[in-house]
Amino acid sequence: MNAVLISIHLIVVLALIAVVLLQRSEGGLGLGGGSSGGGVSGFMTGRGQANALTRATAILAALFFTTSMTLAIISHRSAAPKSILDGAATTQPAVPNGNLLETLRPGQGSSQGATQGTGQPAPAAPAQPATPEAPQSR
Repeated sequence: MNAVLISIHLIVVLALIAVVLLQRSEGGLGLGGGSSGGGVSGFMTGRGQANALTRATAILAALFFTTSMTLAIISHRSAAPKSILDGAATTQPAVPNGNLLETLRPGQGSSQGATQGTGQPAPAAPAQPATPEAPQSR
């Protein structure tokens, strides 16, 4: 449906361009030439040609507007609104005992993050004393 409507829209656009360029210009760059006088008998008189081209321009403009609006509506309906919560994961992250702070404490790994039997966290390992370094000379 979308491809057919785009094809019709393209044909209407090209026809509208052609009809506008065929109209008689008043000093512009139109391709429609001047008067049909000078003894040369044309298919249509200047006034009849102007009326037909004006009518064709109005019809093609209405078709252009209609196809444009239809394409916009189809495009809007196919792009359904999406919530930012649709992509959110519903599973909980793999954190031991459900406590993220336990995993972030220094000196405790994922295996040491277990609690003791009393429900209290295991005591942190004592920090190693810093070895004294010899003062550097300046």
